[in-house]
Amino acid sequence: MQEESDLVTGEAVVLDLRVAKLASRAVAMLLDVLVQGALLLLAVVALGLTAGSLDSALAVALLLTVFVLVVIGYPVLFETLSRGRSLGKLALGLRVVRVDGGPISFRHALTRALAGFFVDFWALGFLGAVAVIVSLTSSDGRRVGDYLAGTLVIRERVPESAQALLLMPPGLEGWAAQLDLSRLSDDLAMAARQFLSRYHELRPEAVASLGFSLSQQVSAVVGVPVPYGMPPWVFLTAVLAERRNRDHARIAPHYSPPPVPPAPPVRPDSDHPFTPPS
Repeated sequence: MQEESDLVTGEAVVLDLRVAKLASRAVAMLLDVLVQGALLLLAVVALGLTAGSLDSALAVALLLTVFVLVVIGYPVLFETLSRGRSLGKLALGLRVVRVDGGPISFRHALTRALAGFFVDFWALGFLGAVAVIVSLTSSDGRRVGDYLAGTLVIRERVPESAQALLLMPPGLEGWAAQLDLSRLSDDLAMAARQFLSRYHELRPEAVASLGFSLSQQVSAVVGVPVPYGMPPWVFLTAVLAERRNRDHARIAPHYSPPPVPPAPPVRPDSDHPFTPPS
């Protein structure tokens, strides 16, 4: 099961990224455990072949060192170098990010790995019982390591239908890029998104009233008036799409917004040439 994240990060809100829940995270971890098991097996075989020439205490010390490097070093190395993805997460389309939406660092990865070993999964985790219980009770599917590190696991592969609502209206890209979105709260952004998603379900008078109210509230916090002649849904879509684009660019540097068909820009003395989003 997966749910949309309601996190807001400075100038960007994670509207289209979805938090990874227990099932997908469990599969990703299983893949990582298989890789770790294979590495440990190779290490044991290598030590077994050289055991005759090693002191028993030294062999045990080497085995413990290899165990720590594989169990803790493996996730730390991969999540640090790949900006939040282990091999299992890469296969499942998952990524670890900070709760503010930015990429994790070595400190975050190390904290998650240590907490995973000592609390969530192995030493005190009763084979993952702690991680399962905490993840199930968390609205974002976070385990103890995520809380201690200040991280969140998200799904990078989002269905196209979830993104279609927030396509940037053609001709407004440059205008939206100049907006200051730092004071736009998560509650207001979510209210605007819900309005857009239910646009065709509402009565015309409700659309007019709610759309006007939301556009004025958003306009007040971004410090830019709604352009004359621009329908409220266009204004709200442009603002949310710009927030989405900035957030994606922060988490995935090579992200580029989905293309939109060319159209003439909005003119103050004419209606916007687009139809309401579906």
